[in-house]
This record gives sequence, C-alpha cells and structure tokens, in this order.
Amino acid sequence: MDLHQCTGAPETAAGRRRRELLQRASLYLCTPARREQGDLRDFLHAAYEGGVDIIQLRDKTLDTCDEVAAIEVLAEVAADHGALFAVNDRADIAALVGADVLHVGQDDLSVAQARSLLGPDVVLGLSTHSSDQAEAAFHDPDLDYFCTGPVWETPTKPGRAATGPGLVARTAEMVGDGGGEPTGATPWFAIGGLNRCTLPDVLSAGARRAVVVRAITEADDPRQAASELKAQLTSFPVRP
Repeated sequence: MDLHQCTGAPETAAGRRRRELLQRASLYLCTPARREQGDLRDFLHAAYEGGVDIIQLRDKTLDTCDEVAAIEVLAEVAADHGALFAVNDRADIAALVGADVLHVGQDDLSVAQARSLLGPDVVLGLSTHSSDQAEAAFHDPDLDYFCTGPVWETPTKPGRAATGPGLVARTAEMVGDGGGEPTGATPWFAIGGLNRCTLPDVLSAGARRAVVVRAITEADDPRQAASELKAQLTSFPVRP
C-alpha cells in the first residue's frame, strides 16, 4: 500500500510498527465494555496474556463519554503488552484516543474517508460479507486488513445471514496460495460464530486469522480460552 500516494503524507515509525504487528496477528478479539462484570481492565490483561493480538472495543450500548473512557483503559492495557487496540466505526474517537486501528463496516465512513481523516499511520480494517466485497477490499490501496463473514449466525450481528465456510474458501482462493496469504498480501480474518469447535472448519477452508467474541468474553477463564484458540491458529501458521 502506497500511503504517501493515498494521503499525501509518509508513513512514520508508528505506522510501520502497527503494520508489522498486524502482519504477525492471528487472533483478534471484539469485546463489550463489561460494565456488568466490572472487570474490563483485568479481562483485557488476561486476553492479551492468553495470546490475543488485537482487541477492539465494540459496545453499542455506550454513550460517547463512556466509550472513550473504556477505550482509554484498553489503550493503556494494550501498551502494557506491546499489542494493538482497535476502535469500532468512530473515526473521531480513533483520532481522539490515538488508536492503533479503526475498523469500519460497509455502511460507515468509506475507507478512503477514514484514511483522509486519520492519516497514514492508523491501521484501517473493513467488514466484508460477500466475495465481491472481499475482492474489493483486497485491492483497496487504503486498506490494511479485512474481515469476511459472518461465517455462522451470531447474536453480535443480529439479522445478518451467515455466509458459511464457502465464503472463507472463496476468499482464500481469491487471495491465492490455497490458504494463508502470499507475502505482502492484505491480511484477512474470518469472523462470525468462531470458537474452539468451529475454528477447524474455517482453517480447513483456508483462513489463518480469526476474530472471536463470545469464545473469550463468555469464558470462565479468558486467558485459557485465548491460549487454546491461539494454539489452534498457530498450528496453521500465518506465512511470514
């Protein structure tokens, strides 16, 4: 991706570090702010310690003030672990908190608009739900990664039909190399209903990276749950 061409500004060391971490990432967690449990900070530490590479705060019940406060906790914990943290949808909040990653959906700001607002150093990700959307994302010069799914129906995406592992297989075929990614290719993650039982199906279909939610957020031991998922993923290593 030629970020100078896209934004008129060169990528800095901060952007290079973030993209290096992204290239090595295989386990991505989306979590609510855990207001009922009251354990957000401890939970985030446990998830990173278990092997999560990126954590995104995604909680549609929060007002802006509370979302910013929760993301500030996430930013502190991510810094403690030398890991990435992500903001969902809100480019304004991403700019305010100095986010490593902004993730947008098909109906949010366009990737180009987000890049224009945030500059070259923020990692940008996009949700895709069809082969055409995945292919467009793969070729988007402003984009750093994309997610494809939901592979299975999930309560975190009510009303969105499952795509099945077939979309994962088609995405892997489109990216090339029969699974994983060729060197320098845009990283991509399978998402939607992934857990210890369903992850082998998406790995067999060609995914090498996964986004999870309930598999860790509802676990009795989040650290152990993350560790087990990471072990499954690293049995099919991401290509260097």
